[in-house]
Amino acid sequence: MKSSAKNINLTSVDDLFSTEESRADANREKIVEIPLTELFPFKDHPFKVVDNEAMQDTAESIKEYGVLVPAIARPRDEGGYELVAGHRRKRACELAELETMPVIVRNLDDDAATIIMVDSNLQRETLLPSERAFAFKMKLEAIKRQGARTDLTSTQVGQKSKLSVEMVAEQAGSSRNQVQRYIRLTELIPELLDMVDDKKIAFNPAVELSYLKKEEQADLLEAMDMEQATPSLSQAQRLKKFSAVGKCTPEVMCAIMSEEKKGELDKVTLTGDKLRKYFPKSYTPQKMEETIIKLLEGWQKKRQQQQER
Repeated sequence: MKSSAKNINLTSVDDLFSTEESRADANREKIVEIPLTELFPFKDHPFKVVDNEAMQDTAESIKEYGVLVPAIARPRDEGGYELVAGHRRKRACELAELETMPVIVRNLDDDAATIIMVDSNLQRETLLPSERAFAFKMKLEAIKRQGARTDLTSTQVGQKSKLSVEMVAEQAGSSRNQVQRYIRLTELIPELLDMVDDKKIAFNPAVELSYLKKEEQADLLEAMDMEQATPSLSQAQRLKKFSAVGKCTPEVMCAIMSEEKKGELDKVTLTGDKLRKYFPKSYTPQKMEETIIKLLEGWQKKRQQQQER
């Protein structure tokens, strides 16, 4: 039986190449101008967007030069786009009274989007301890979930064989121990974590306090307020030990917080406001210090002479 060539439809050369080009174009990332009203923040975004002086500077730069680095976003099932990177740029665009901003749209799963979101912000020079803490935690959890997947290549599986926390530390230019200590801060109640951000509680004592139960942390806030003091490292370590054995009561907290810190017993603080009225306006702080030292040396010599009589 003879086959009929008339029934065979061949694709033309033009159609073949146009199809390949359109497929490549569909897969190629594009920069798209998207209305700001269609851009929504990343879920549980840990980085604060503040209208401070730096934000105003960014807004002024965008007014003059536009957005130089496009944001990254992914489509939302409910419509619009979820920002992955570019939350501060979006706010600056709002302040600059723009209606759209350039965005690279990518189809990303939750874990890949989380990792990009964290990495794009960890590069900033000024990060609050709370921002770094929650960023490390989110990235660590995302990497752990990726490690449990079965759709990874052999190369990816080899990468996942390294401890997830070590990967986070290495990519952040930090140590495994430091990353773990930052993540501990996420166990603090918001009021205590705010005090860490405001530098009212130092980082090392804060890590120790994170081991206290939530109700104990709330009691500690009251004890700190009553005694008008914040825990030193040694005090925080003792509070942690009392908590471990179930004896971190409000009475114990007040007793510890009422202690005079060793450093405060030998410390004398003289502010510029107190000293300025004794010196000419032209005196620099260094000149003021030199004069004070000379006066003290003279006073000490005079006392010695009086004692020798």
